[in-house]
Amino acid sequence: MSSCVIPGSFDPVTIGHLRLIEQAAAVFDRVTVTMMVNIRKKGTFPVSMRKHFLEISLRHLNNVRVDQWDGLLADYMENQGETCVIRGIRSGTEAESEMISAAVNRNLNSRLITLLMPTDDSVSFVSSSMVRELIAFGGDPKPFLPPAAAEEICLALSNVNK
Repeated sequence: MSSCVIPGSFDPVTIGHLRLIEQAAAVFDRVTVTMMVNIRKKGTFPVSMRKHFLEISLRHLNNVRVDQWDGLLADYMENQGETCVIRGIRSGTEAESEMISAAVNRNLNSRLITLLMPTDDSVSFVSSSMVRELIAFGGDPKPFLPPAAAEEICLALSNVNK
């Protein structure tokens, strides 16, 4: 059985994340979407809320599950017996950064393989920070959010910005 892990902060999940996860789900038998703590970012939403948004957004994918981890990705992968990491890339700068992360993770766990998947052109500009900024300035982020969770995410974002 083929499997992979898609790590991220998903704060909040966007259609860019959704497309990447759907692509992986079409290739792998089992996909685990794992919320990680990014010490460089202060989270907008608590982990439980981000997990809820992900679960709602991914209900249509039977071979995808949502998990969370507060430590190193290499340790998570070892703990879960996983070897394949999927990372989406939107730009050359992001590819360079992801290649460095992949090298660090492989150094920590020699069994790890990181696959970099270019994002779909139609969502290459979408990011969680762009969604948060849109709503902070009164814009409509719904076109950039997974349809199944868009209303809940917008409501939660509007409450955060009050």
